[in-house]
Amino acid sequence: MKKIKVVAAIIIDNDKVLATQRGYGEFKGLWEFPGGKIEKSESKEEALIREIKEELNGNITVEKFLLNIKFQYPDFYLDMDCYKCKLKGKIELLEHMNAKWLSKEELNSVKWIQADIEAVEYLKNIL
Repeated sequence: MKKIKVVAAIIIDNDKVLATQRGYGEFKGLWEFPGGKIEKSESKEEALIREIKEELNGNITVEKFLLNIKFQYPDFYLDMDCYKCKLKGKIELLEHMNAKWLSKEELNSVKWIQADIEAVEYLKNIL
């Protein structure tokens, strides 16, 4: 079974969280926290900064580690570290179909990728 190690940016601004709608692949149309795989020479924080630049043409500050999620999909095992981040400036959707800023009450208004649901539940307790 393939194991994938990724990082996710939980971008919070004024008690709202940025959710992005996947525009490609097996999970196209589902919502997620943006991020991706860590390259060999990168720290987790560097990978997050690069991924947000590649996916959203955005710049972030990585503030702190929030939680680790381990999730078994049918075809792979996901190990995801989630970090609280702050957006500097605007974003541009390069790989996603849509993006929304969601309040605590709106978190369940979108259909999340399965692995991200644990992070959504965590956010309901800290927002």
